[in-house]
Amino acid sequence: MNGKVLVAQGGGPTAVINQSMVGAVLESRKFRNIEKVYGAFHGVRGIVQEDFLDLTQETTHNLELVAGTPSSALGSTRDKPDLKYCQEIFKVLKAHEIGYFFYIGGNDSSDTVRIVSEEARKADYALRCIHIPKTIDNDLTVNDHTPGFPSAARFVAQAFMGANLDNWALPGVYIGVVMGRHAGFLTAAAALGKKFPDDGPHLIYVPERAFDIEKFLASVKATMDKHGRCVIAVSEGIADENHVPIATKLAEEVERDAHGNIQLGGGGLAEMLVDVIKKRLGYKRVRGDTFGYVQRSFVGCVSDVDQREAREVGEKAVQFAMWGDRDGSVTIHRTGFYSVDYHLTDLLEVAGKTKVMPDEFISPCGTDVTDAFRMYLRPLLGSGMPDAYRLRQNRVPKILGL
Repeated sequence: MNGKVLVAQGGGPTAVINQSMVGAVLESRKFRNIEKVYGAFHGVRGIVQEDFLDLTQETTHNLELVAGTPSSALGSTRDKPDLKYCQEIFKVLKAHEIGYFFYIGGNDSSDTVRIVSEEARKADYALRCIHIPKTIDNDLTVNDHTPGFPSAARFVAQAFMGANLDNWALPGVYIGVVMGRHAGFLTAAAALGKKFPDDGPHLIYVPERAFDIEKFLASVKATMDKHGRCVIAVSEGIADENHVPIATKLAEEVERDAHGNIQLGGGGLAEMLVDVIKKRLGYKRVRGDTFGYVQRSFVGCVSDVDQREAREVGEKAVQFAMWGDRDGSVTIHRTGFYSVDYHLTDLLEVAGKTKVMPDEFISPCGTDVTDAFRMYLRPLLGSGMPDAYRLRQNRVPKILGL
């Protein structure tokens, strides 16, 4: 197949998504049959608006600098294309004689690739469509893990390590709300910030387990009674046994986005849980933070493992497209103690589906993770993870006895 390449980025930015983009661009430029390599500015919206950058003219040096820079260098979009939207995408791809379409994104992006692929097949148009995985939620099926997640997990682990140190110095209740509407992988990463047995987070709440406000308050009180302090990690998507988000149960007003999804971020859940603890348990020092966007593209907190694999999925996407005879999604598979292999998986196995934390990663009590999860996550965090230490408690005997 001859023609042009189009690369686009969709959904939430990550610390390593540009590695995938640059990997796809540089690998594409190695093949003689490729005439041009374009980048769609602001994802699928940029495609329908024909807003393209000619990346064939970009220097390799600058591409490498961009690769090491967090967030989406091509811009992104939250548009969720339906069939009609994808037909417009295909119309533009055909008009520009695009022969290879690489879309870097999560669940919705993989479904977009599937629909565009089907439209090309119906029209008997030679178009190779490859989905390149990306999401900090780590919720793409088939994949062992997803590029973007390890770096975000590294940030969450280090953020809770710092929050725990602060809470140890000035005891009280601290709540950190982490992204994760349906999957709790990122929130669970907070556990990797623990060193000593009494370190926080003492309680971890993920969407895979029903949240009960009375049990929550009882656990907070028990932790305060035991340690004199309590650090809590909470997924923004926690819900009750009827799958009603806790944010909606505690909120006086509910906001929704353009797709009708309940707005879970913005600080609301943290503030509401802080308010409940203060009113019901009477503790004065109760604080809450919402990590929000900061966990997605935090500069200086990037996993080198994540960088390498994000680059490789971009490169493998091009190789699968050039040497294969089918469309698909690049998926990551763990081998050995820690190494990975890449497969091209049928789009129907990934598109629009959501992976959640398996039961073996969540402790029986439902408020902690297991060693299996720690072993799963630790290699992904990369090298140079910081550590925290304490002074030994060699107390001097009292003289006055006060």
